[in-house]
Amino acid sequence: MTIKLVAVDIDGTLITDDRKITSEVFEAIQDAKEQGVKVVITTGRPIAGVQDLLTELNLKDEGDYVITFNGALVQDTATRQDIVKDALVYEDYLEIEFLSRQLGVHMHAITKEGIYTANRNIGKYTIHEATLVGMPVFYRTPEEMTDKEIVKIMMIDEPSILDEAIANIPPAFYDKYTIVKSKPFYLEIINKTASKGSAIVHLAEKLGISMKETMAIGDEENDRAMLEVVGTPVVMENGVDSIKSLARHITKSNNESGVAYAIREWVLK
Repeated sequence: MTIKLVAVDIDGTLITDDRKITSEVFEAIQDAKEQGVKVVITTGRPIAGVQDLLTELNLKDEGDYVITFNGALVQDTATRQDIVKDALVYEDYLEIEFLSRQLGVHMHAITKEGIYTANRNIGKYTIHEATLVGMPVFYRTPEEMTDKEIVKIMMIDEPSILDEAIANIPPAFYDKYTIVKSKPFYLEIINKTASKGSAIVHLAEKLGISMKETMAIGDEENDRAMLEVVGTPVVMENGVDSIKSLARHITKSNNESGVAYAIREWVLK
């Protein structure tokens, strides 16, 4: 079956540990695009945090798309038109913010414009996220968040603290929201209807591409939903063991241009 759409995660997948795109990965993506394959960056990052990568990879032309916020936002990269937008409402924010205080973990909310935290002592992983995605951080009380269009909320803290908090999240929250752990210090919470998997399904339908003709490449638990729905799931060699069982193929690591290897072996041959 010919692959017509390739969904590619960023951190731990597309880029190396020092946040670079290798020449091999760049060239493989250009070759795939030249052959008419849709290469779609699919990430937990906010839209502002992917613009430089889209420019670097020449993925901002007519007919190019990007999936951000773990599937809560799908955009046409040329026009920036929203194709899918599954935001959280203010009541969701209040509920999750209150829970974070009960659990004793730092939390921030992300819009298209910035990162907002009600923690007076701003957590170091909030600063880390802001630096990673190039977004400003704002301190706002919960009462000041009424007019914000929140796409994603993150609980962020030291891994041991976060793991203890996760163990105490009420089961009802998992029924109400999509909750995924993307890093040892990141727990991401989005609209229940949103996931990387649902975003890919929606985009493939829009483009007239069958799911048998799709591939996804990822490395972490927040890639599970897309790996479960595509025809050809590929996991990085450096990926977590819990998702390697989903893979049809294991590619090389992110530091060894694993995305390029996957595209050349299972898309372009």
